[in-house]
Amino acid sequence: MKAFVYKGPGKKALEDRPVPDVKAPTDATVKIIKTTICGTDLHILKGDVPTCTPGRILGHEGVGIVEKTGPGVTAFHQGDHVLISCISACGKCEYCRRGMYSHCTTGGWILGNTIDGTQAEYVRIPHADTSLYPIPPGADEEALVMLSDILPTGFECGVLNGRVEPGATVAIVGAGPIGLAALLTAQFYSPAEIIMIDLDDNRLEVARRFGATQTVNSKDGKAAEKVKALTAGRGADTAIEAVGLPATFLLCEDLVAPGGIIANVGVHGTKVDLHLERLWSENIAITTRLVDTVTTPMLLKTVQSKKIDPKLLITHRFKLDKILDAYETFGHGASTGALKVIIET
Repeated sequence: MKAFVYKGPGKKALEDRPVPDVKAPTDATVKIIKTTICGTDLHILKGDVPTCTPGRILGHEGVGIVEKTGPGVTAFHQGDHVLISCISACGKCEYCRRGMYSHCTTGGWILGNTIDGTQAEYVRIPHADTSLYPIPPGADEEALVMLSDILPTGFECGVLNGRVEPGATVAIVGAGPIGLAALLTAQFYSPAEIIMIDLDDNRLEVARRFGATQTVNSKDGKAAEKVKALTAGRGADTAIEAVGLPATFLLCEDLVAPGGIIANVGVHGTKVDLHLERLWSENIAITTRLVDTVTTPMLLKTVQSKKIDPKLLITHRFKLDKILDAYETFGHGASTGALKVIIET
């Protein structure tokens, strides 16, 4: 089969690999129909994720058809159309019983990280019964790719951790796919203001179409001042960091209101300064999280009922044999206008 392989920092290739088989009774193999590229994959290619070693097939998102199941799999059968969760969960360990699937002792974020992932024609899914979701008949499978990772990530790590409330002011730093997913799902809670901050005017225009009440271009280094001006000097009740850079986290520190929350979503590859000399008395909270995907069933129903349309995030489509072009397009979103790219096998 064809597979996209991480070869070390800055190195990647499309290679021929053996089709994976089930290894454990609870495994399934899935034929990938559609997958996508995540910002985390770009962090891996930069060398920011040391758990992902050279030779790994990347990817942790996608939809497909069950090809084979181990004897311990009871919820799925050959031919079933399934949504693949970016998080694998045994459902039995202490962390899973607490709903912290991301810290599953035999799972968590392993696809495209510590085991081979979904940017290939086939993938092996551990703990299939609790790591796959059935796709309802007639569902838009392309839209559901967004439910593998970015929609639950933006919602759980940004909106829920940020405790977005009716009437609140939310500032989202980063108008990429994760920031836009947070924007879409923050509207469940009717905040009074959602301020989107980015360097790219094109992405800010998309954010306005998606429901942002205000947008701020941070290119001039005065984004915090602009947010304060838009909020009568208070700042944001919830500041969502959706980039993963020191500068964007520091911006959240500068614009969060007293009593507010900084909800970090971004993948950070270098240290960030925490200015407690300013913040120690401000009654703020800082949250971190790896998505648990506990909200995926709810989000699936929300998409099915057309309350939100994650397909709006898709801007480009490629075949698997053009995945190198897809990475080039996705990695240069400022010039290509790319948000999420769909890769078909």
